Amino acid sequence: MTITHTHGIDATPDPTRWPDVAQVPAGPRARWGALIADRLFRRAASRLDVRVEYPDGTVVGAGGPGSPGMVVHRPGVFARRVAAAGLVGFGEAYMAGDWDTPDPAAVLTPFAAAAPALVPRALQVLRPLVLPGQPVTERNSEENTRSNISRHYDLSNELFALFLDDTMTYSSALFGDIRATWETLPGAQHRKIDRLLDAAAVGPGTRLLEIGTGWGELAVRAARRGATVRSVTLSAEQQEWARRRVSDAGLADRVRIDLLDYRAVRGEYDAVVSVEMIEAVGFEYWGTYFATIDRLLSPGGRVALQSITMPDARMRASRGTYTWIHKYIFPGGLLPSTEALEGAARGTALRTVERFGFGHDYADTLRLWRERFVAHADTVAELGFDATFRRMWEFYLAYSEAGFRSGYLDVQQFVLTKDGAR
Repeated sequence: MTITHTHGIDATPDPTRWPDVAQVPAGPRARWGALIADRLFRRAASRLDVRVEYPDGTVVGAGGPGSPGMVVHRPGVFARRVAAAGLVGFGEAYMAGDWDTPDPAAVLTPFAAAAPALVPRALQVLRPLVLPGQPVTERNSEENTRSNISRHYDLSNELFALFLDDTMTYSSALFGDIRATWETLPGAQHRKIDRLLDAAAVGPGTRLLEIGTGWGELAVRAARRGATVRSVTLSAEQQEWARRRVSDAGLADRVRIDLLDYRAVRGEYDAVVSVEMIEAVGFEYWGTYFATIDRLLSPGGRVALQSITMPDARMRASRGTYTWIHKYIFPGGLLPSTEALEGAARGTALRTVERFGFGHDYADTLRLWRERFVAHADTVAELGFDATFRRMWEFYLAYSEAGFRSGYLDVQQFVLTKDGAR
């Protein structure tokens, strides 16, 4: 499609807040690398259903007039950023306004679908030599995890409330055959939660451990079934909100919410539920995560785990890569594969008895969140988040949506039992 409108950016990135966005890579390496990066990007785009427009009137891409379109406003700067930092630079270029599009999710989806083949295989082997690895300070040891979690989840409860529905549920909804709209989102979130609680056999008298509280909706829903709930989080903001929600629901005698690392939990529980928390654990600690659940779960107990997953080959190839998501959104995390999760549980008494995938529903969930976030851009600014942050957050939601829309990512619910109980 021909682009007649772009978002633009209404402020120069603050160099104290966004040093790597405000500063353009310089030096001979950046200049020479930019020539290669520009050629590789144009080559990749030429095979995809997109239209990339340049200031000189050049249009690259295999798409027709109705295809997703992007404008590269500053081609030289864009190429330098990609040359210096790969996909990190690609995201930073969007944050800086070097490129733009009316619909970032639509543009990013064809790139996500072709992700394994975008970079020639000969250059992929050089990735560890030219791109940075994950900082040691961001690995999810007990010393680092609180800081990593706080950088995302403690941004502002008011920020999350602007784009989440009234359930304040920050994970994929389950729409099934129901049309995905803002009005149906709360019911779809409850459908997802209820499916997990059913899978874990949560009912009257169940001693339930929730690893990763969110803003408390699952704990409240479990307590209303008659369960006694202990929920742990490392986000002070989430703990405060969730405790208030539990109190307002009149369930304070049934729900306990602790600011505690999952590894420090003690006791015995009939069921464990964890929703999209393992992605923040880090691959070095997946075994610890399952060993901890095994230690805490009573014989015959059940586990319901919801996780985003990616293909195993891509997970292994990118495991040591420092990504834009690491740098700006979720430090220290890694999306697991199905094989990695089942392998990590193999040294325990836990056995997977059910898997259920619904990745397309996550694409719809993210679309609704992104539309809501963009619609409240002025209020986001009033909360103190600048234009660079707002572009970063929109890119994050669109980037994630594209992963699910393309099928590159999935979200699954895993049911595990201890000692093979069914």
